[in-house]
Order: sequence, then C-alpha cells, then structure tokens
Amino acid sequence: MRSHKVTVVSLGCAKNQVNSEQMLWKLEKEGYPLTGDAAEADTIIINTCAFIDSAKEEAIDAILEYSSLGGKQIIVAGCLAQRYREEILSELPEVDNLVGCGSYDEICRAIEMADEGNREGVFGDIDAPVSESGRITDCSRGWAYIKIAEGCSNRCAYCIIPRLRGRYRSRPMENILREARDLADRGAKELIVVAQDITRYGTDLYGRPSLAKLIKELARTEKIEWIRLHYLYPDMIDDDLIRTVAEEPKVVKYLDIPIQHINDGILRAMNRRGSGEEIERLIEKLRREIPGVVIRTSLITGLPGEGEKEFEELCDFLKRTGLERAGVFAFSPQEGTPAFDMDRPDAETAQRRAELLADIQSRIMDRFNESRIGSETRVLAEEYDPEADCWYGRSWADSPDVDGRVSFSGEGISPGEFYDVRITGTVGGDLTGELI
Repeated sequence: MRSHKVTVVSLGCAKNQVNSEQMLWKLEKEGYPLTGDAAEADTIIINTCAFIDSAKEEAIDAILEYSSLGGKQIIVAGCLAQRYREEILSELPEVDNLVGCGSYDEICRAIEMADEGNREGVFGDIDAPVSESGRITDCSRGWAYIKIAEGCSNRCAYCIIPRLRGRYRSRPMENILREARDLADRGAKELIVVAQDITRYGTDLYGRPSLAKLIKELARTEKIEWIRLHYLYPDMIDDDLIRTVAEEPKVVKYLDIPIQHINDGILRAMNRRGSGEEIERLIEKLRREIPGVVIRTSLITGLPGEGEKEFEELCDFLKRTGLERAGVFAFSPQEGTPAFDMDRPDAETAQRRAELLADIQSRIMDRFNESRIGSETRVLAEEYDPEADCWYGRSWADSPDVDGRVSFSGEGISPGEFYDVRITGTVGGDLTGELI
C-alpha cells in the first residue's frame, strides 16, 4: 500500500470524466488509497479542460483553491497541462507536476516524479491508440458514459481540440462491447455514447462509418435499456444511422447534433461541412423518420463574420425549427486557431446575442415541457432530495447535467431504477410528476 492518499477532481466534459475514472483505476491498481475528500488527501489530481476561456479560468481557480488547503501535492492533468505546459511551470509554483492528454496511464509515474521534486511533466503521444485501461465508475444512478473514440480530425476553425487531443482514433468495437458488458454488470442501465464526433466512428479502423453497426451490437447487451447518442456531426448522419435510431427500441429518440451556426458564410469560414439549407433538411428528415425525436444542439454567437443580419438568421432558424434543446455560447476566441485572427464582433456583443438567443430557446423549452403535461413517461430515478421530499430522475428526453429533470414522489423508489411517471406540471424548466 502506498503512503499517498489521493483524490481526483474532474473538470470539463464527459470525455474528461472517463479519463478521470481511468486514472482512479490506475491509482488503485498501484496501491494508492483513494478518497473523495480533498481535505484528507495527500495528493490532489485536477483533470482540467482548456476548450474555452471560462474552462481555463475554472481550472486555474481550482488549482489555487486546492493548493490553499496547504501541504497538498498538486498534479494538473488534461487539456490545461497539454496546452499551457510552460506557463504553468513558470507561473504556478503551487503545481508539483503535469500530465498531458497522451499520458493519463502514466499518472502514478507523475506522482513519483513529484515526490522527487521533478516537475517536468509526463507528455506522451496525443495521436497514440486510445487507452484501454479500466475505470472506476459510479453506476449507482443507473447510467455511465462510454467513450468510443478519442481526438478529432474535423479541424473547425475555432476549435483547439485537435491540438490537445490529437487526430481522431476509434476504439476497436470488441473493446467497447466488452466495456459495455462490464458497465451493465456494475449497474448501468443507460449507456451515453460519447466522443468528439461519434458519427466518424470506424472510418479510421474499418474504412467506413460504423456507428450504426456499433449501436446494434450495444443494443444486444443484457441489462442495458437505454442508449443515448452525443455529438453527431450533421454531414455524416446517413440513412443507415437514421434507420437504426428509428428501429432500435433501446436507442432513446434523443440526438445531440452540434451545428454552431446556420449562416452559410460563417459555416464555410469556420470549416464546417454542409450548408444551412442542408442542416434544415436533415432536421426535417429526422423528425419525419424518427417520430417524436428530441434534438439537442449547440449554437455560438459572435463568430467571425456574424453581423446583425447573420444573427437574425440564426434567431429565425431557432424559432422556425423549435429545437427542443440547445446550449448557447458566446464565441471564445482561442489562440492557435484560424478563427482567432478573423474579424469578429466584440465580446460584449457576442454575449448580448447569446443572452437573446438563450431567451428564445427558453421559450421553446417551456412550450415543449408544457406539451408533456398529462403524458406518461419512463423515468430513471437518480437521487432523493430530502428538502423537497421528492425524487429526481431523467426521462428519455433529458441527458444528465445539460437538460432538466423530473421530480416525483412515491414509495419504494431506488436510485438507478426505472419508474413510470405521469407528468403533472413544470417548475423552473423541470417537470413534476407522480408515480404511476
């Protein structure tokens, strides 16, 4: 047993969460005692995001906060370490060592180096095959992320991810299916399929898009009842994939399709494939062939080339299509990307537009929630709130951490189990209901 007691703090996206769980597995395997309490830890590993400015600020704040506990060894892992290696070493003496995005499996070596006073960091090949190490995953709420690929090769003009995470690399299908069975045995009933772009899955390994085939195989996993798909790029959603989503009962009719903007000029400048018209045709087709589908997207205001006319076009698109879910963000220019040097609206204008667009989306979501009152839906119970004296869970139309929840009351409820709930109302963007 090692003397260090270690905790891992995970910031950023679901894909980062998977890497954090892999580091926990490595640490436990090497005999490090783990704790969820930073105050009692000897070593605090902060797995960071550096995708946009707010994520960088959150990461730096976390470093300063945890180092203020005193006497703690601080290891910074992930995107911030990968992107700002020299700056962290020179400006943050609180940091004892770094772990880049290609070296999560080397976390134990990073701790050993820090013990010796070596801060040079561990930075492996970000284009290496995806790690197949184990994970320590909490499946008590009935769901788990499953990452099917690493990196990205889309090269969007505003995005730094390829420089931090490397080119797109798919995991072998047999490894994904083995992990799915393991997660199911540990209590997962919902698998949330994630990658920077899941529609590209298999193109590098098998020479063709293979997401539809993977979904069909995942659906054969016993104990798995829901499969949720995150981050499908619109130009690679083909008929085979649409048919699979429509026909496979385990696939929830919820698709996360980041489109970012709808103006053709902005899409071209940002190196996004396809046109605004093609995006609208795809939405129409999805709604026609997958009845009741809920579509989630992400939209960016203030991108280079966005004037008032282009912004109005984006607003009109959202009003016209009524996408049920949308995350709205003000453009955060990142050094090292082509978009950083392009003419663009100032930060204040971008933020004002984001707030206006978010207001439109809020009204759309309210209408969607109101349309569900009186309906019956299956809910995956997640946690009990003693103050509200009710349970919270998610329906098929809600993804964790980004969408709303369903609150309901009843006897004999357990986290991680499914229940039939009649929707009775809405409160602050969430649904309320009663156990049937």
